[in-house]
Amino acid sequence: MDYNHLEGTIPASLGKIKVLNRLSLPHNNLSGSIPPTLGNLTALNVLLLQGNTLDGRIPSSLSSCPIEQLDLSYNSLTGTIPKELFLMSTLSSFMLLGHNLISGTLPSEMGNLINVGVFDFASNNISGEIPASIGECQSLQYLHISGNSLQGEIPLSMEQLKGLLVLDLSSNNFSGGIPQFLGNLKGLSALNLSFNNFEGEVPKDGVFLNLTAISINGNDGLCGGIPQLKLPPCTNHTTKKPSRKLVMIISICSAALFITLASALFIFYHKSRKMKSSAQLSLISENYMRVSYAELFKATNGFSSENLIGAGSFGSVYKGSMQSNDQQVVVAVKVFNLKQRGASQSFDAECETLRCVRHRNLVKILTVCSSIDFEGHDFKALVYEFLTNGNLEEWLHQQLMGDGEYKAKDHIARLSIAIDVAFSLEYLHQHKPLPIIHCDLKPSNVLLDNDMVAHVADFGLARFVHQDLEKSSGWASMRGTIGYAAPEYGLGNQVSIQGDVYSYGILLLEMFTGKRPTDSDFGEVIGLREYVQMALPDKIANVIDQWLIPEMGNDEQDKSNSNESRDLRLACISSILRIGISCSEKTPTDRPQIGDALKELLAIRDKFHRNHSGEGPTSSH
Repeated sequence: MDYNHLEGTIPASLGKIKVLNRLSLPHNNLSGSIPPTLGNLTALNVLLLQGNTLDGRIPSSLSSCPIEQLDLSYNSLTGTIPKELFLMSTLSSFMLLGHNLISGTLPSEMGNLINVGVFDFASNNISGEIPASIGECQSLQYLHISGNSLQGEIPLSMEQLKGLLVLDLSSNNFSGGIPQFLGNLKGLSALNLSFNNFEGEVPKDGVFLNLTAISINGNDGLCGGIPQLKLPPCTNHTTKKPSRKLVMIISICSAALFITLASALFIFYHKSRKMKSSAQLSLISENYMRVSYAELFKATNGFSSENLIGAGSFGSVYKGSMQSNDQQVVVAVKVFNLKQRGASQSFDAECETLRCVRHRNLVKILTVCSSIDFEGHDFKALVYEFLTNGNLEEWLHQQLMGDGEYKAKDHIARLSIAIDVAFSLEYLHQHKPLPIIHCDLKPSNVLLDNDMVAHVADFGLARFVHQDLEKSSGWASMRGTIGYAAPEYGLGNQVSIQGDVYSYGILLLEMFTGKRPTDSDFGEVIGLREYVQMALPDKIANVIDQWLIPEMGNDEQDKSNSNESRDLRLACISSILRIGISCSEKTPTDRPQIGDALKELLAIRDKFHRNHSGEGPTSSH
């Protein structure tokens, strides 16, 4: 009875159906608490209540049922996990309690569940340490406890979990070293230790040899590991750790100072950790706020096709709704297809770039997710502000709006968008301490908000100027989109800010001709640039997007006014196209700086407004 929009509470009278062996009500709108009377179902093997809005405590009476499969995830359950649940010897498949509001600790009784295959306690408020008894869970294959407040070291007893396939301890407060035995677990194929306080040397065996199988971001004290991790080399100081006995002696000898300092740090640390909650959306400043895979899954209705709003080389973009400060916020979720070569680097490039920039004409990143999906596969996504007017590609080439009106008819509106894009590029190219190259500027990467202000997006190929391209990895060949990428990139040249200027020039030409550089009209000899250049100066009206040319009036006065308006627009657009041609020169050194092009465009807009003061500005930019 899943996905049936069932509402109300679970009736306590269900506990009277003694022969009931399966109760499956997931993904409905059920509320209230789980009735303790369900403990009377002495034949109940399967209890699936995930994806509702159930609250209250998990009734300990459930331990009286011979449950094999238990899924209470994605609700609002509170309180601690009853110890009695860990005494159910029948539990042999999974215990899924993730994404609730559960608190308390993981009890030592966990070790009694020797037949369970999956534990999922992710995204709760669980604290304390992983009990050493977990080593007794010999059948355990998946352990997900990310997004809690667990601490301490990874227990040595986990070395006994020979069948472990997926381990996700991310976004907790774990500390100490990464134990070598994790590299000796032959079946371990996905390991996420990111955003903890691990330190010391990263092992180089087993799962640690596969860069795509591990995630260790957000642990500043790590060193060594395989070269692809690009961690600093370990020194004697980082690899040799003092014994626990020595630490205890030192601590005792300096107890007063230690306690005073530790108390102050504890208060400061936990205040800062509260800001890390994965259930709350927040703008990224210095550090990314993190969100779980499950939260994004829920926000996008399971990444449904109905929520799909775009797709690109490295992934897809979904519209979603997430909770932020007690309000629902509409977001855009960019999910990376990690099977696609270069997608992981693209994710890293966007994270690195967007962490360093902030400008009104750049898209705002809200949060990131680097985790593992429900099947144990790596998952990476970026969450952006949702911009209501789509992208420039749609406005230029999908002519009809929903209300039947034609899109982007006004040339000043298009000019203002072009100016917004130029402002963003100028900011990137003058970024301190290192300029940033976008590398993939095109209309579909220009998003428009409710006021038609442009925001440049998709920094998946962005590079800081000082970085050397890793030609052996194939990353060097990923330098933009055919038609927009600078011609020198096709010759194997390094990316440069002048490459962005070329892309901008092509974008300008497309905006005012309505033609893509890849249209069938063009070939190797005559491209979009040559098409426009041949029309200058006398035949420019032949190449301009006809939606930008005003219609003639019916009487003589209207015709006179229309002609005057038409001439002013043609002169304005002609000047813009000349800048597009200049920016798209074949030789990089012949192209202007983006700041110079921006000044010219601003002057063109001001001149048009002065000469056409009767109309006035047609855009809010």
